Amino acid sequence: MRHRFDTFVRELGDAVTLRTVALLVGTLLLSWGFIASYVGAFHDPSPHRIDVGVTGPQQALAGVLQQLEALPGEPVEAEEVSDRSTAAARIEDGDLVAALVVDGSGTQDELLVASGAGSSLVTAVEQATTQLEAQQGRTFTTTDLVPLESGDARGLSGFYVVTGWIIGGYLMASLMGVAKGARPANPRRAAIRLAAAVPYAAIAGIGGAVIVDPWLSALTGHLWALAGLGTLLVLAAATVTTALQVIFGTVGVGLTVMLFVVLGNPSAGGAFQWQMLPAFWREVGPWLPNGAGTEALRRLVYFDGAEVAGHVAVIGAYAAAGIVVAMVAAAVLHRRGAPEHRMNAG
Repeated sequence: MRHRFDTFVRELGDAVTLRTVALLVGTLLLSWGFIASYVGAFHDPSPHRIDVGVTGPQQALAGVLQQLEALPGEPVEAEEVSDRSTAAARIEDGDLVAALVVDGSGTQDELLVASGAGSSLVTAVEQATTQLEAQQGRTFTTTDLVPLESGDARGLSGFYVVTGWIIGGYLMASLMGVAKGARPANPRRAAIRLAAAVPYAAIAGIGGAVIVDPWLSALTGHLWALAGLGTLLVLAAATVTTALQVIFGTVGVGLTVMLFVVLGNPSAGGAFQWQMLPAFWREVGPWLPNGAGTEALRRLVYFDGAEVAGHVAVIGAYAAAGIVVAMVAAAVLHRRGAPEHRMNAG
């Protein structure tokens, strides 16, 4: 009996090493982080300073602006606009989410909106306007100047395709690590992995664009722009994942999940746009590839590419940083002869 117990203890020690325990603890923390991040971001969406224009007779504007700014929780940030046509142009350029056109000769106003900017934003502005108009004994009609495409229910198609591209990028890099070792054996092997990500990213980007444009007709008329954006997103996810694996080994895969899934997805502005999220997610969202990609796609499809350059630059910076960090870290570890570095053949 004693012999059996000792044998079991030895086998348990061989099967469950400290490294295994550490990985399991890391997995547990990732799962808790996932729950905390998603529930924290989505459990109580509230509008925060949504850009809204107001236009109409001068004598009515001061009171309307004041009342909008006084709404509890600062749901909108109102500004005076010279006339309806100017307000409409700024909405169509993505500069404003909505605009209230006050009728000086009657009690029915007009609310101009852009569903392409996000359904949750339009709903929030309509609720704020309803509250304002009720205080004044007025009503309003809604005119959607930038409606969603018929195949883009609630404007979520862009978020889902961006998520698919990013998942494809980090899974490609992670699987290459599984096949040949988390850390490349030398800088040359690191360069080969990074180079392999380029054709993969191009194929993934084009394939995703074909799925949402000519095949499903969810986001139409921007095939090559979407393909280019997708290629850059996949490349960014792949190079960052490779860099984290070079530095941290297997743990780098977990850090990739933390970055792209735990933090990136809930802050991307997909289900709820940034103005509807709590402060932390609202602030980090534009600086992560998920959020930059979702907003860039929205700008390409619905706003003729207005102000898309900054979001593309964020994604490009991740791709470039991943390449540089991966190569530098591979060179440093190779010179130092890191144990795991010597063990990996890939």
